[in-house]
Amino acid sequence: MGIPGMPDKNPWMAFPLGFLYILTLLGNAAILAVIKVDHNLREPMYYFLSILAVTDVSLSMSTLPSMLSIFWFNTSEISFDACIAQMFFIHGFGVAESGVLVSMAFDRFVAIREPLHYASILTHSIIGKIGIAVLTRAVCVVFPVPFLIKRLPFCRSNVLSHSYCLHQDAMRLACASTRINSLYGLIIVIFTLGLDALIILFSYVLILKTVLGIASRDEGLKALNTCLSHICAVLLFYVPLIGITMTHRFGKHLSPVVHMLMANIYLLLPPVLNPIVYSVKTKQIRRRIIHVFQRRKNRI
Repeated sequence: MGIPGMPDKNPWMAFPLGFLYILTLLGNAAILAVIKVDHNLREPMYYFLSILAVTDVSLSMSTLPSMLSIFWFNTSEISFDACIAQMFFIHGFGVAESGVLVSMAFDRFVAIREPLHYASILTHSIIGKIGIAVLTRAVCVVFPVPFLIKRLPFCRSNVLSHSYCLHQDAMRLACASTRINSLYGLIIVIFTLGLDALIILFSYVLILKTVLGIASRDEGLKALNTCLSHICAVLLFYVPLIGITMTHRFGKHLSPVVHMLMANIYLLLPPVLNPIVYSVKTKQIRRRIIHVFQRRKNRI
């Protein structure tokens, strides 16, 4: 479904959505290019940022096929198998992004708690293993979802309430008990996203404790300043996630347009804003991007 009750207005959404997708690609590509080119950015923090950028692009591209078909070509149909595949990738990359944010919280904790041993603790090998662990966890927890959906009979409405396929949205169309699906979805939310949020919160409690123990106030503020970008990324991911969850659970009386906006914000906002946040808040990346633009301007 595009804009509920106003299918003739779908083309008006095509241009802002297209602009957001272009921003996502350009912003994250710029982050990856800067980190690759600048040897001064070959630090654990920036490797994790690279992983976050790749995850953001992948999550955004998972919604692109159905978004394009609805808003650009006014085609609101998707095959069942394609829907299940899209569902797998959206939920998989969502769980992966949550894991990356936990890894980045651990990175900030080590950098502030053990600054002298930072590089020796987070070696290339350890970062690679963390990346593989994050991806493996995402695949393992989401792998049963397509099979849980495929076993259900669908004999009523086949209209999804979003512009892409979500597990909780698709299972509501089934004409059989979805208790197992609901229970498994709840387990995933609690033991991945919920647990990740608690770990991040606990990491920042330890970081704050460490900062308060630093004698110099300026040094403490400088240490906290290195966490601002990550805090913004965490808020950009979890606030829309909580918003869409609350909307699904308690917002049945709300306008369908509100549900549509929340669903699109949930998946499109973080990939667009994360590169902007890190470009603005991270001095090294900001300087490098400005330097690239200045070089191009001088050539012109």
